Amino acid sequence: QSLPQQKLLTWLSVLECVEVFAEMGTARVWGEMGRWTIIVLIQLAKAILRLLLLLWYKAGIQMSPPIVPLNREQQQPLHPQDTEDSSSGKDQTYVGRRSSRVVRSLQSTPSLQSRHWGSPQQREESQSRRAEEMNQPPTPLGLQETIAESLYITRPLLHLLSLGVWGQRSWKPWLLSAVLDISSLSLLSDLKDLNRRERAELRRRTVLLLYYLLRSPFYDRYSEGRILLLLRLLADYVPGVGFVTRPLMDYLPAWQKIYFYNWG
Repeated sequence: QSLPQQKLLTWLSVLECVEVFAEMGTARVWGEMGRWTIIVLIQLAKAILRLLLLLWYKAGIQMSPPIVPLNREQQQPLHPQDTEDSSSGKDQTYVGRRSSRVVRSLQSTPSLQSRHWGSPQQREESQSRRAEEMNQPPTPLGLQETIAESLYITRPLLHLLSLGVWGQRSWKPWLLSAVLDISSLSLLSDLKDLNRRERAELRRRTVLLLYYLLRSPFYDRYSEGRILLLLRLLADYVPGVGFVTRPLMDYLPAWQKIYFYNWG
């Protein structure tokens, strides 16, 4: 990735990290009008950054989060003693004569902080496999796939526009957003040669369609009573589950009021 593309990904990650805080803080200071203003500005900025990545830098399917979190255990380099032993020709492993089990030799045992439970070969293979996955170029998108990804990127803006036109209690914004999400996934389903991260992203988007059961007005008219009844039954009749379900029942109304929890 080029340096400008990395900067765009960084700014996009920052926006996604602070969007809920910005919405709640603005609502507390400037009220409902300020809240919706900051929501529109953040969604507009995110859409512009994503469209630049898609159309200018050919970044392909947009990932969430934009920057993959660092796995420190897998990124940890091999112990210096391992490299010294390998360069000097010492065996790092011992193979049992009868069991054929591979164990690390005592000479190549790393310190406790950098110790892992696999053989050096397994660790090197996992690190090289992860490096290959991270370095895989994005799958080139044709016209149909580019339109599908553009629909996914602009869906929040169209949803906000429809809320302004028809109001928050109307079914039209909910239906418009659902049609755009389903259309985007349907158009992207024709892609075959996707890498592992892109397939995981499409699976994540498919699972997120369940959010429509928790989004107003569907939640207010159909889901709320059934979900609260199910949580209450679990809390009353399943031992130990109440520690999770009762706080969840108290949290659901507050969760419903935050736009970026629901629609972001």
